[in-house]
Amino acid sequence: MQPPQALQRRCVVVCDDEHEIADLVARLLEREGFCARATYCAQDALALVRAGEADCAILDIMMPGMDGFELGKRIREFSDIPLIFLSAKDEEVDKVLGFALGADDYVTKPFKPRELVMRVRACLRRFNRAEQAPQSDGRLSMRGIELHPDSHEAWLLDVPLSLTPKEFSLLEALLKAGGAPVSTGDLYELAWGEPADPAGMNTVMVHIRHLRKKLAEIDASTLYVETVWGMGYRIAKAANERR
Repeated sequence: MQPPQALQRRCVVVCDDEHEIADLVARLLEREGFCARATYCAQDALALVRAGEADCAILDIMMPGMDGFELGKRIREFSDIPLIFLSAKDEEVDKVLGFALGADDYVTKPFKPRELVMRVRACLRRFNRAEQAPQSDGRLSMRGIELHPDSHEAWLLDVPLSLTPKEFSLLEALLKAGGAPVSTGDLYELAWGEPADPAGMNTVMVHIRHLRKKLAEIDASTLYVETVWGMGYRIAKAANERR
């Protein structure tokens, strides 16, 4: 599925004090159809965002003077554009802090160019949907996952998902719940159309494991379907939504 043209021309501000990296990311985004502005200090990036010249910002964390965390905090004081932190630091505490400050995603260096582009697109798609009225054609979307029940098509971060009918039904049920837990028994009844027995419970577990594996083949850094002990499964919320 090709990304909407409107998203391709969105402007992304890239801020990294390492000129080579900022320029590399900007060129990468330009090749993918985005408008990209490379900046090398937090003040310049902040000025562009404040002037309304950014639809998304990619911020390096470790910068002299005002670091990426402080820059993200200041941007969040007046703007809700998607923020993606880019850092060589892969510590959990840094990721938690980034999401707590309002980040939409966190990418570690060295990064895969295609993955970074997909994450930018996914953030913009979520932001774009939040500004629009709900879809009336039955499409379901959450956390970068998109399902078209009528055509039985599914994507993660704009990459097609090849799902079996049961995997599709399970994912559809979880998306319809909007992040609320769905019991294993309910999932079985929704996907198989009959009451669950102990064997059916195990069948759901196996299919959820296969579904997770297929999601991880596209994005191994994120858990999309999480277990809620004693309750069932749900689409996992982003870290910055758990506050």
